[in-house]
Amino acid sequence: MNTVPTCRHLIAYFSMEIGFRNEIPTYSGGLGILAGDTLKAIADMGVDVVGITLLSEKGYFYQEIDDSGYQHEKDYNWTVDSLLTKTDLEIVVPIADRQVYVSVWKYELKGVNDKSITLYFLDADNEKNSEIDRQLTAHLYGGDNLYRLQQEIILGIGGVRLLRRMGLNPLKYHMNEGHAAFLTLELLRELTSIDSFEDKQNVVKSLCSFTTHTPVAAGHDSFDPQIVRKYLGDLVPNELFDEACRDGKFSMTRLALNCSCYVNAVARKHQEVSSQMFPEFKIDYITNGIHTLTWVNKRLAALFDKHVVDWRKNPLELRNAKKIPLSEIFASHQKAKEELIDYVNTTTNSGLEYDVFTIGFARRATAYKRADLLFRDIDRLKRISQKIGKIQLVFAGKAHPHDELGKQIIKHIISLKKVLDPAIKLVFLENYNMYVAQLMTGGVDLWLNTPKRPLEASGTSGMKAAANGVPSLSVPDGWWVEGLIEGVTGWGIGPEALAESDERKIDQADANELYKKLEENIIPLYYKNPDGYAEVMRNAICINGSYFNTHRMAKQYLVRAYTRNA
Repeated sequence: MNTVPTCRHLIAYFSMEIGFRNEIPTYSGGLGILAGDTLKAIADMGVDVVGITLLSEKGYFYQEIDDSGYQHEKDYNWTVDSLLTKTDLEIVVPIADRQVYVSVWKYELKGVNDKSITLYFLDADNEKNSEIDRQLTAHLYGGDNLYRLQQEIILGIGGVRLLRRMGLNPLKYHMNEGHAAFLTLELLRELTSIDSFEDKQNVVKSLCSFTTHTPVAAGHDSFDPQIVRKYLGDLVPNELFDEACRDGKFSMTRLALNCSCYVNAVARKHQEVSSQMFPEFKIDYITNGIHTLTWVNKRLAALFDKHVVDWRKNPLELRNAKKIPLSEIFASHQKAKEELIDYVNTTTNSGLEYDVFTIGFARRATAYKRADLLFRDIDRLKRISQKIGKIQLVFAGKAHPHDELGKQIIKHIISLKKVLDPAIKLVFLENYNMYVAQLMTGGVDLWLNTPKRPLEASGTSGMKAAANGVPSLSVPDGWWVEGLIEGVTGWGIGPEALAESDERKIDQADANELYKKLEENIIPLYYKNPDGYAEVMRNAICINGSYFNTHRMAKQYLVRAYTRNA
């Protein structure tokens, strides 16, 4: 075995999912893409980091939609050994009364300066394991709660054991969401020379930082305490067990909170919500970003190369996009739009048009995202397209396999294709992935986002759109609270704070505001004043694109999360 020398500056970044290449489907959505974008920026900056994740060799799921519009899930088939490198490393992870043998794959993630960081993928498909245990890292978020618990044991405890197997003792352990919180148990176990639990906990706190990503209570993993005891035994000290348990559940978020010297939310608004959920903990915020070079369409990238020095290495330089002529912004965007429409027409035979105002919406299909808010008043939407300016719609997104309501939302939206025709052309793109996201965020004319407040932790799709000069029409929640300058970087839907508590009235008010903005501001500007619309596009780049990126974000993590102790 080749050992890697210990580095006292090393950061170990743990994430259940990391999305960094379309061909490697080890992600389900925003959390994984954010992790991948973060690690790309860190590689660009030459920071000493290793990434730890699960292999998920069958992916999250491949989405197929049948003729009725109903979603079906299939396993991903990808050639792991042609995209990742198998190492000779093997670790053993205790789960309940057995030992699970974990193999390790790796990937060298290269940055713009040819520096790279290594991503390690933990794989339970080892011939020493039982057939059941060999499936433990097969499906990302697959199976039941017990399956999830065992995956998180492998990620957290197995990840630390892998680092030790390589001779690495990192300066910091970053838990990207609570899935990795069991790593704290392994760190505690190692402190055999310290007798006091309080002293041990303080040492572990000094080593750990934690990022929470969800304001939705159901999004925080929790398990039956008796099952946790059965599967982890004495690895969970009684004092920590009591701290992590609330309302009859063992909370992974509380485990992480109690063992971290630094905790952050992922947007300013999300910090407010998280602090209300966990008032006994100090929670900072570092607003998310996107890896600009990954998400900017090649047409816009060429334009930036022409006018903006060093934007590839330092996206902050995009503030100088203000110097780019409006005609060039619009022309480059139009090429990106044609690329998207060619893809849509080739794959769906939808007949979208190059010169029609195109609205994009791509989110996880679940009730609080309100993907159907745009369709609350079909007749009004048709009138807008017929009398104010023609529109066409591109939608995409997956529902969780167990979210039947989310699947029905997809089915309902697809059913509206015939209802809207011929006034409006609507297409729902199957199997939303990184490639489709790149086409959509670069090619639509307006990015739509309509979550229920305050359930959007941050959101990054609108940031990707902004870097491409695509403004947002969005509810002021998550990152958009910080990014919205009305009529300058995009448009808002309703107020940030709501006086009304009746959800039906809120939905109606938001729908009315959405239609009003399309009717009175956005579509007339696009068709009647192209330079005015191009000015908003340019503002989206130089104001939002220059700030909401992972280079800025990673630097904030380096200063706040990785250099402080308990």
